[in-house]
Amino acid sequence: MNKKDILGALSIITVLISIIFFFIVRGPNANLTLGISVFTVLSVLGIIFAITSKKLWFIITGIILNGAVLVFAYLLLLAMGISET
Repeated sequence: MNKKDILGALSIITVLISIIFFFIVRGPNANLTLGISVFTVLSVLGIIFAITSKKLWFIITGIILNGAVLVFAYLLLLAMGISET
């Protein structure tokens, strides 16, 4: 495997880590601040890995999947803000 394939695989792995983290930390007493932070950092890293891989398949897949995780983190942030009022 060359460097481009490794970076592309890392962008997909960040999505898998986000999904695994979601199932581990879920529940009524889950720390939403920690979850939002982890999802945001992982998805931004995944998007950076996807762009630096410079392979079209990894760029499209990585940006779409990590973008979905980023939107999920934003919705969690929005829900956390609404529930505090």
